Amino acid sequence: MTNRIQGTTGLIGLLGNPIKHSRSPHMHNSAFDVSGEDYVYLCFEVGQEKLHDAIEALKVLGALGSNVTYPNKQEVLHYVDSISEDAKLIGSVNTIKIDPVSKQVTGYNTDGRGFVASIEEKGIVYKGKKVVIMGVGGAGRAIAIQLAYEGVAEIAIKEFNKDLAKEVQRTIEDNIDSCRVTILEDDEEALKKALADAVLLVNATPLGMKGNETKCAISGSSVLRDNNHVFVYDIVYEPEETLLMTYAKEAGCQTCNGINMMIWQGALAYKIWLDKDMPQEYVRNELFKTGEVN
Repeated sequence: MTNRIQGTTGLIGLLGNPIKHSRSPHMHNSAFDVSGEDYVYLCFEVGQEKLHDAIEALKVLGALGSNVTYPNKQEVLHYVDSISEDAKLIGSVNTIKIDPVSKQVTGYNTDGRGFVASIEEKGIVYKGKKVVIMGVGGAGRAIAIQLAYEGVAEIAIKEFNKDLAKEVQRTIEDNIDSCRVTILEDDEEALKKALADAVLLVNATPLGMKGNETKCAISGSSVLRDNNHVFVYDIVYEPEETLLMTYAKEAGCQTCNGINMMIWQGALAYKIWLDKDMPQEYVRNELFKTGEVN
């Protein structure tokens, strides 16, 4: 990328922790570079306790907006002035836009729509089918609700926090009649049984991400061996192959990481900020230069 930063260059950020592994700066700065947009995208390592201060700082600095990631996607709801209808139902925000004049903050969620676009790109047939989701905080909640909207017949949730799982269950069943939601017990036999008639297993927990590489939402490949018809989608994208993906491949499952979801949700955020389409093919090629992406 050329040195294009000038005195006029505007700011867009990313607020989360941990965050140093993020490819979002590479994605968005590549898009700004090729399209000639006078913006720079930077990471700010901020947790829940300093999130309000960070958003106020973005206003003072004249930032156009920000992405919001773990662990801030629900905490940020306290600091927005308005929220899109889909984000309101999902109950979390991953993108904010700051009005340059009024400094009013509007919250959006592009996670669910980005995920659906990415599985359609993979050719996964999900409408009228069953999906199993591990983890429904933040992105997992958005994915579950969006899949229900898009026509999934049943969602089985594996979540340690049963109150959170029940709240997601109620949200879907109260608003989307066509989708049934079940909550799994914590033992792996329940997970195996749920996978028997599922087409997709989604890991939406932080287990396996950089800093937690040795952790996994399942104990080993044996959990999937009898259900290797299931496509295993880990929304973690750093490292490129998580332990879950390794286990899934050993069991004979098809897999992918979260890079395509990241690109799609990023393109939706780009549209929110600039009201223009991201040069997605160029961005994809730039990201793929860093190595093989699953």
